[in-house]
Amino acid sequence: MSNLLKLNKVVFPTILLFFIVLISCGESKTSKSNSSTYNGRVVIPEQTVHFLDADMEQISSVEVQISDDVMERSQGLMDVRELPENHGMLFIFDKEEPLSFWMANTPLPLDIMYVNADSVIVSIYHSTTPFSEKGLPSGDPAKYVVETNGGYAITYGIEEGYRIRF
Repeated sequence: MSNLLKLNKVVFPTILLFFIVLISCGESKTSKSNSSTYNGRVVIPEQTVHFLDADMEQISSVEVQISDDVMERSQGLMDVRELPENHGMLFIFDKEEPLSFWMANTPLPLDIMYVNADSVIVSIYHSTTPFSEKGLPSGDPAKYVVETNGGYAITYGIEEGYRIRF
């Protein structure tokens, strides 16, 4: 009987400790995925994109994170919940071709600017609808895409035919 008591004194606390650790780990994972506490991904600027008007005068600049491989381009600004002013993302494709983006899993309205291989803006989508699965095609072939906060292009007077430099 005394061996059973000794065993219970060891086994019971061990089992209790195991469940406490298990519950703690479960709460941590749950709270991280909870949209009210999880802030999403963060954009880390790597380069500056300058916008140039028809006279090749610089009219504005944004600090951008570069997306230049398949994985980065497929993720884009998905799950980015805060984008500082004058920040964005520059997508670089291997070749110039018709492109199409969408806003699935993207909680912020964005301006999407398609840019050809000569650095000319060929089309602009202003303040896109968050979480929309509607395709937003480039129309003309593009090699680059610049995404900024919604309203950026209108605020700075950026138009199709203007250029970028990076």
